[in-house]
Amino acid sequence: MRRWNLPFRYVIGLLVLTALLAFMVYAREALEPLVLAAFIAYLINPAVAILSAKTRLSRRTSVNLVYFTSIVLIIAIPAAVTPFFFDELTGVAQDLLDLLAQFQTAVARPVSVLGLITLDLRLMGAGLADFQAAFRKPLPENAFWLIESTSRGAIWFLVIIVCVYLFLSEWPRMRDWMIMLAPVQFRSDVAGLYGRVRVVWMAYLRGQILLMLIVGLIFTIAWTILGIPGAFVLGVLAGLFTLVPDIGPLLAVALAMGVVLLEGSNWIALPNYLVTLIVFAVYLVLINLKNIWLRPFIMGRSVHMNEGVIFVAILVATILNGILGALLVVPVLASALIVIEFLLQRVLGQGVITGVSPRRFSRKKNRN
Repeated sequence: MRRWNLPFRYVIGLLVLTALLAFMVYAREALEPLVLAAFIAYLINPAVAILSAKTRLSRRTSVNLVYFTSIVLIIAIPAAVTPFFFDELTGVAQDLLDLLAQFQTAVARPVSVLGLITLDLRLMGAGLADFQAAFRKPLPENAFWLIESTSRGAIWFLVIIVCVYLFLSEWPRMRDWMIMLAPVQFRSDVAGLYGRVRVVWMAYLRGQILLMLIVGLIFTIAWTILGIPGAFVLGVLAGLFTLVPDIGPLLAVALAMGVVLLEGSNWIALPNYLVTLIVFAVYLVLINLKNIWLRPFIMGRSVHMNEGVIFVAILVATILNGILGALLVVPVLASALIVIEFLLQRVLGQGVITGVSPRRFSRKKNRN
């Protein structure tokens, strides 16, 4: 077979790169679900590796066991819990609607403050009335939008769970293929670079697990001190939900506040709504300590980066790309620094990353 000359290879490579970038721009809406699927597979993969190593099952069998067990748990746990809380949630929603109605009645006429200032809040009351009507009975003109949004969400959910399985089962071959794309003389360097990046991501995973355990323990102790019924379960949920920045802790405290609003405290002799405010105040203190100090400290120690840099990076990523950005910014930033360091070493001729031969990846299929 005749080899292409160097200029022609450069032209073809540039065309392929341009086509790839154009496709990424065109399909940018699909990138976030794919990244999310890859991250979920990364979280599940250690369980696959452990099961395969301990039982000597094939990777495919281990992936099937872990993957379908996770799917069953994701479906079974909400299905089992929802009937117990449905009546309570319905009651809370009705109480909120009644409270809105009372507030609407209170602001239906101008309010005088000390005879000096008159506040006309009727526009606010009208807005609350519209919100209440929309909550009780969705508008017909929004039905199509609701169906379309639900359908799109269901399709993306299906794409994510299928891609998670593909990433789990095919990752060894995908990894080997990407390493073999490099020229023969550089494959050892690429394999070593992959090894260093993998160490960063595994350290990040250990840091996340440690953060979840600490947050779960702290909230369990806090809810127990406040006498919240089911403090242990609520604390465990707070730890698990820590994996999802911002929304996760908010859902955890919403559950705790809902329990307090319905059941009250076991020992605090105050009305339920006051205990609920105390719970929310404690949550604000603890979650800010976690966001400002604990999370940057643990993540910084895990990936060997400055805690202040971690804190700023998480804030910026949250603003720019929401939850997914906050989840991935730490390992992505650490990986980028490793790649930049490698490139500088190669450009300056300071040596190469020591690593094993890429052939070891083909022999050890059970590792990630």
